[in-house]
Amino acid sequence: MSNDPNQLDFFATPVFPVREPIPHIDLDRYRSKIKRAMSRAIRECPHSRQVIVARMAQYLGLETISRASLDAYTAESNSSHDVSLIRFTAFVHATGALWLWDEVASIQGVTVLIGDEARLAELARLQQERRRIEAEIRRQRMRPVDIKRVR
Repeated sequence: MSNDPNQLDFFATPVFPVREPIPHIDLDRYRSKIKRAMSRAIRECPHSRQVIVARMAQYLGLETISRASLDAYTAESNSSHDVSLIRFTAFVHATGALWLWDEVASIQGVTVLIGDEARLAELARLQQERRRIEAEIRRQRMRPVDIKRVR
């Protein structure tokens, strides 16, 4: 039995969610979301906070980054200290939490693909294109071909 593509499966969860951009950013809510995500990345990281800031500093070519800065980046109560994009990049590198890019970009309606996920998406796009071309070939074959030769 083949499944109808228009029929929803209540048990399937999309691997790559389709998102809509948010028309207006609630700054406090977005800030809290990012700080919570960064805190989660630290908890899931096998390295200590001290190692994370050392790795960030090394990645950025700086002598040091203070642990207090890292704590401020992740403290929801500290709304005056947001992480810059450059330091966020170093943080993702230091923790290995590439999924953070998806968290940050989701507000724009974007889904971030990492590594072979992009190749998988390209494969799906090519298969879709193949189906479109095959449908066009079938449509063309249905029309009779009338060849007129002039002698």
